[in-house]
Amino acid sequence: MVIIMEPTLADLRALVPPRGPSEARILPGRRADTGVLNWIIAAVAGRIAGTGPINIFTTLGRHRWLFRRWLIFAGALMPGGRLPRVDTELIILRVAANTGSAYEWHQHVLLGLDCGLPADRIAAVVEGPLADGWTPRQEALLRCADELHAAHALSDETWSDLRAHLDERDLIELLMLVGAYEGLAMTLNGLGVQTEPAR
Repeated sequence: MVIIMEPTLADLRALVPPRGPSEARILPGRRADTGVLNWIIAAVAGRIAGTGPINIFTTLGRHRWLFRRWLIFAGALMPGGRLPRVDTELIILRVAANTGSAYEWHQHVLLGLDCGLPADRIAAVVEGPLADGWTPRQEALLRCADELHAAHALSDETWSDLRAHLDERDLIELLMLVGAYEGLAMTLNGLGVQTEPAR
């Protein structure tokens, strides 16, 4: 009899190794670099995450004006979007796996666990939509992320499958979510933003 152990947080985080440089190309800023407001935002996010000010915010926060505008848009998608949080985290995790964004993956493994995604399902995200155990809705969401990553378009079959589960506003949000996190992953990988120590 084989006993399958539940993956630990360390096991899950190791599934997506960094694809970008091994050191930060732009170091996380201090309060003087980001400005007081951006520093407070980074510190509050770090307190929620159980770390100090988080590197994504202290790095992007160096561009003070752009950071705050990006944060409004990003927050409207997650956590402020219409899609159920489990769906949102599933999609973001698949984008992180597709793009090799270890930073995005590390952050959203925790967020996925916190919103109720089981550890074995998070591990299966790396395999994608062909892994066993997905619901038809989850499989369609994962195929959407994969097709947009590979072709920057969706097949009619995947669109039809998504339409069976999502209304028009949800579909728009889904595509914008994938696009936003693909773009963010490129930014994080390109800048070499480093993950925070595990909590």
